[in-house]
Amino acid sequence: MIGFDEAAERLLALIAPVGTETVPLEDADGRVLRAGVRARRDQPPFATSMMDGYAIAEAPTPGRAMRVVGESAAGARFVGRIEPGQAVRIFTGAPLPEGATRVVLQEDVTRDAAMIRLGSRVEAAPYTRPKGEDFVAGTEVSAPRVLRPVDLALFAAMNADRVTVSRRPDVAIIATGNELVMPGADPGPDQIIASNALAIAAMARRVGARARILPIARDTEASLRAVFALAEGADLIVTIGGASVGDHDLVAPVFDALGGRRVFDRVALRPGKPTSAGLLRGAVFLGLPGNPVSSIVCGHVFMLPALRALAGLPAWPLPFLTVPLARDIGPNGPRLHLMRARLEIVDGAPAIAPFVSQDSGLVSVLAAADALLRREPGAPAQAAGSMVHYLPLDARCIGGDWQA
Repeated sequence: MIGFDEAAERLLALIAPVGTETVPLEDADGRVLRAGVRARRDQPPFATSMMDGYAIAEAPTPGRAMRVVGESAAGARFVGRIEPGQAVRIFTGAPLPEGATRVVLQEDVTRDAAMIRLGSRVEAAPYTRPKGEDFVAGTEVSAPRVLRPVDLALFAAMNADRVTVSRRPDVAIIATGNELVMPGADPGPDQIIASNALAIAAMARRVGARARILPIARDTEASLRAVFALAEGADLIVTIGGASVGDHDLVAPVFDALGGRRVFDRVALRPGKPTSAGLLRGAVFLGLPGNPVSSIVCGHVFMLPALRALAGLPAWPLPFLTVPLARDIGPNGPRLHLMRARLEIVDGAPAIAPFVSQDSGLVSVLAAADALLRREPGAPAQAAGSMVHYLPLDARCIGGDWQA
């Protein structure tokens, strides 16, 4: 049995990023950028007006009368040069005429036919944007990064219509056990619903992977071999259950018989001790416990980092945050404990409260949690207000906002 940090590092050491593909911007949201994007033009491509008003070529003098010689609108610039004593009617986003140095707000002037007169008070700001104020041609957005809607707007402004992103990692998910039936089926008196695979698949999809839930593997070597064969071509194979040492726990022996290479098969972690990892026929393998809470927690701390690494993103260390305890907690045992917890506001400030029950069979407790509180092996009792580390239980955070 090895420690949690060592187990994660061994798993991630197995992983090489998947290949890339080039996609249109409209298909790129949430994907992982793998090649930098370079601006093809300046933004703005010309000096523009920030407001509706009048472009002039001189410092404003209150009461000054000026002749309006034309108009500049977005998409239809004024052609020519303006001189002192002249003004051009201009609108927000329109090109600044040649010779203009500033824009006088329309509310700061009065107009009579082709003449305007500046008011007694004129705003000091020039209300113009210089060419290339946002970025200039050749500016590059570097990779890797998870693309957000605002990134797509930026790339479009750079006049890039396609981007190079990671291929979506393919995840094959195998639930094991004679006791399992799929949701909606009519379970026998000794059967339960296979719920874990749905959560694991949803977590994988939420961070951009393609997840395939394969048929349930029954507790025979033949059934396990047949379902493993269906995982052919996957980048990551995730099994759920069959990972302990009982007579019906066959994942490890079948994995070995198929030529798999394990890098660990027990972790000093609560919940999640019977977690394993390795390589199988070119795919990364992750064996999760069958207990529902254990499998989902280990999906957060092992599978999601593995998917980040496959997509070419920084994957370690996990983004633990710091916050004070909301209540006293007792000493921890010999394994790292990831306690289901809830973030609260105590006396106007954030704090974290672990649930009283940490039974790894209670999915309802995990569903009510929004964080995993990290307790180190052998940690002593801690009083309310003590600073502790926690991991947000949000796949989007781990998938998208994790910084290198």
